[in-house]
This record gives sequence, structure tokens and C-alpha cells, in this order.
Amino acid sequence: MTAEARPYQRCTRTIMDTTDPDIWFDENGVSSHALNFDEVFEPDLVAAQRGARLDELEKLVDTIKAAGKGKPYDCIIGVSGGVDSTYLTLQAVRLGLRPLVVHFDSGWNSELAVSNIHNLVTTLKLDLYTHVVDWREMKDLQLSFFKASLANCDIPTDHAFGYVAYQQAKKYGIRYILSGGNSATESVLPESWGYNADDAKHLKAVQRRFGSVRLKTYPVLGLFARHIWFPIVRRIQTVRPLNYMPYIYKDAKQDITDSVGWRDYGGKHYESVFTRYFQGYYLPHKFGYDKRLAHYSSMILSDQLTRNDALTLLETTNYPKQLRDQDHEFIAKKLGVSVDELEALIELPPVDYTAYPNSDAFWQFVRRAGAPVGRIGRRIGLLK
Repeated sequence: MTAEARPYQRCTRTIMDTTDPDIWFDENGVSSHALNFDEVFEPDLVAAQRGARLDELEKLVDTIKAAGKGKPYDCIIGVSGGVDSTYLTLQAVRLGLRPLVVHFDSGWNSELAVSNIHNLVTTLKLDLYTHVVDWREMKDLQLSFFKASLANCDIPTDHAFGYVAYQQAKKYGIRYILSGGNSATESVLPESWGYNADDAKHLKAVQRRFGSVRLKTYPVLGLFARHIWFPIVRRIQTVRPLNYMPYIYKDAKQDITDSVGWRDYGGKHYESVFTRYFQGYYLPHKFGYDKRLAHYSSMILSDQLTRNDALTLLETTNYPKQLRDQDHEFIAKKLGVSVDELEALIELPPVDYTAYPNSDAFWQFVRRAGAPVGRIGRRIGLLK
């Protein structure tokens, strides 16, 4: 049954609803997302929020420090100017770590994002490496994803972050990349709302089909490099420290405001003009996907927001029409098309990612075999 054909239903615990075509409900109306949270995320999250995983965090920090001894940095942190990565960087410094801060400048940074990153590294006296994309290539790739009419047309930005982090880790012999990903605010994210941004085969297939520029310098990171070479052969591990400590989103925002002069964007991941437009207009208008449902539901499940308050927030907007129209004109101009041409691309019929070559079968294999592969790697000394 398609999302349009099935009766509308909303989860009785969260605010997730049947705009996720894969959602299902138990006899009490509790969604598959809430049930998955109970099984996968809740035990560790509850422990972290009450401080019961701080001993694990201390051991992780000691391990990172030991691996980085004698090197200019002991870890890499990718920053966007948003709450999670900013708070992670602040906490890393408080824990005595020596991060190299890296950033992928996709050409879509808001002025506020640039200011927040500058304030962060200046206040904490950190080194910053910024990878600036070749705009001619990035522009053409971004247009290709619009033409492909896919849900996840933010892939051109998301895909490149891993490349930048791994390359800098390799350059300095760093073994640990710290990610701001966390269970407290990101436990809910429907897979049906956007395909995996890591899939280089998918990205290149879309560009071959719709692009007019060869990607010579754009940072493509293939499957072998991402899942074998860097994590197993080079032993570069990605860890999520926020999952080991109490993480209350509103408190984190206040902390980084007070400590490093951070300023609010008004929405999760709105530090990028394109992402703001993508999440605030493109997805809801073209596909009916409102990512606030997932973010607020994650906050409900981690006891940081009530369901009633979340429903009230849905009645408001953090993306007013005036700002949307401004972004629409800005994005069209930056992509070298007219406002009408951009609107025509958005009005194309939605297309599922399976219409283009992809590595989904591989991702499913990795998901099933990831734990055994990790155990084998540790046995032969490739992982520690």
C-alpha cells in the first residue's frame, strides 16, 4: 500500500506519521520508530543521560590521547557551525583533547555559519582546515540532483564530509574522528525520506546521467576507501562522544552561546542555506516529508520535549515565506538558472533512488555483516 493510499495515522508516543511510507504501528498505535528506539537506543541513552557512561567516555578519551601522543593533534572533528558539532568540539577541549577542526565549504554556508565556526576556533584556539569545493563542479552536481528529482538532493554536500575528515586524519596519522551524531536528538530518521549520501556509485551515476561537467576535484569517497581502507587498514575509527555523556539539547545551545559566542539559526541544520531550503521547502513541498517530525520525535523519546509541545511547534514555522522566497532566488542565481527554471525542476515528478544505479545491496550486506567483519578485523590485528 502506498503512503497516499493507506489511512492517515500518527504515533501515540511520538509525532511520526504515515508520511513515512515504511512506518507501522502496534495494537496500541505506537510506531515502529518508537519501538525501534526502545530496543536499539534507549538502554545506552538512559545510561548516558544519567552519567552512567562517563567512565566509558574517560577510557575512550585516554585511548585517543595515547594514540595521538607526539602528534600535533589527537583527533579530527568535522564542524558545520551547528549545535552538535560545536558542542562536541567544546566538550572535546574540556576533556583535554587536541582536535584538528575540519570543514567542507560546499558553497552554501550562511554568513552565520561562517561566524559561528570562526568564533569557535578562535575562542578555543584551535586549528581549522577548510576544504573549499570547486564551485563549477559543485554547481553542476547540485543541478544534477535537482534534475534527478530525488528526495535526498543534499547528497552533494553530505557525501564530501567523510572524505575531508579521512584525508586529514591520514595526513597527520590521526586514529580517531569524533562525530557529533547522537541518539538524543537523532534516533528517528526514516530511511524512506532519503537515500544514503555515502553511496559514491549513486552519486556518480546521477552526475553521468544529468551532469555536463566531469568531477575532477570534487571529493568522492568510494566504498572500499570508506569501509575497508580507512577504518580497517588504516585503523581510523569514528566515535560519537555525545552518546557517552548527558546531552540536553537546549542546555547545549545555552552552553555554546555563553562559551564560544554561538548564535542560533532557528532550525536544525539550518547553518547551510541550501539545507535550510531543502528541509524547509523542497522536501515538504515535493515529497511531503517534514524532517521536524523526526527531530521532534527524537527529542520526545529522549525526554527533552513533550508530545503536546511538539504538536504545537508543528503549527508554527521556522522557515517563513519571506526567507523561503529569498533563499529560492539566491539558490537559483547561484546555480545559474532562473527562478522559474528552478521551480520547474522542483515540480518534476518525484523519483525513487532505485531508478539510478546504487550500492544498496552492499549497504544491506554491511548492515548484516558489520559486526562479524569487525570481530574478524580485531582477531587479525587490523582493529583495536
